[in-house]
Amino acid sequence: MRVGFVTDATQTGGSEIWLADVLPRLAKHGIAPFSAMPDSPGTIAVRRRLRDSGVETLTYDSAAAIPPADVYVVSTWAPPSMKRLTGALAGPVYALLHDQVEIFYPWGLNYLYRAGYRLLQAPLLRRVERVITVSDWARRWLQDVHGIKDVYAIHNGVDGERFHPADGSVKAELKKSFGLEGFVALLPSRFALEKNQLAALLAVRGLQGVTLALAGGGPLYGSIKRLAEVLRVKNAVFLGRVADMPRLYQAADLLFFPTLGENQSLAVLEAMASGLPVISSPIPAQKELIDDGVEGWLVAPRPGALAAALRRALADPRQLAEMGDRARRRVEKEHTLDRTARELARVLQS
Repeated sequence: MRVGFVTDATQTGGSEIWLADVLPRLAKHGIAPFSAMPDSPGTIAVRRRLRDSGVETLTYDSAAAIPPADVYVVSTWAPPSMKRLTGALAGPVYALLHDQVEIFYPWGLNYLYRAGYRLLQAPLLRRVERVITVSDWARRWLQDVHGIKDVYAIHNGVDGERFHPADGSVKAELKKSFGLEGFVALLPSRFALEKNQLAALLAVRGLQGVTLALAGGGPLYGSIKRLAEVLRVKNAVFLGRVADMPRLYQAADLLFFPTLGENQSLAVLEAMASGLPVISSPIPAQKELIDDGVEGWLVAPRPGALAAALRRALADPRQLAEMGDRARRRVEKEHTLDRTARELARVLQS
């Protein structure tokens, strides 16, 4: 079965990393995948990874250049791209959704996001044969809230050999290599409103012994960095985009992730695989990955509640270590890449 995985990505995000991780594992399930994406400098590395792993990888200027396939799986960063591609591809089209289907903004603003999704995205999803998303809650949300049929959940997985806990003896050197010290709370994400970096900054301001390490890029990176300076958050370190994320997870003591919107976060799964306990928000995506008090804590994504959770973590290193061990075991049991590939092949062949 020949399956074309088509994206409009001009830079590498979680969806493109997912392709590089999962597509090489499909051959043993009887799937012959190829990937097609625009010829952009921002995706050179992921295209190289795909080719090196034996996956046919093409670039295109127009949909007419994309070769035939039994099924196309399309993921896009913008609704107009989904409309253009689904209308041009000559074969059954499945939509692949990694992005948030809801953002839980405060003060009722989430309803504005929901209305926009219903107006712009949901009609496009009704035009495709099937919708594949990466979490059970998103599958239910699309069906129950937006009335979309034929939605399948394919759970994200991570490479447990690449992301694994560090030996305790090297953690201090790892911290030093990133310019970090003390108890490191890591926040790796795109800099955007829904990632809630401002709440994280306010939570750690003045908290003795804690360093907030912020990794990633995005439209608000410069603004949030300047805001940290204005607020005099002296224990925040802005790392920018980090190429060696496995080492950064190993340098950290905890994942600090007060997000307002996720589908199923690869960053959270990578951190858990690296043996990190998690402080995050009690939105559906996080509840699906973390049991409160087991792999970490789910608290209101507000500065006061987040600061209290950090103080709790600092007060009990033994409990924190146990949570990190449980986080690693949960990923090993429920979120391997082989399981993701197996679930995906089952949906494609059904």
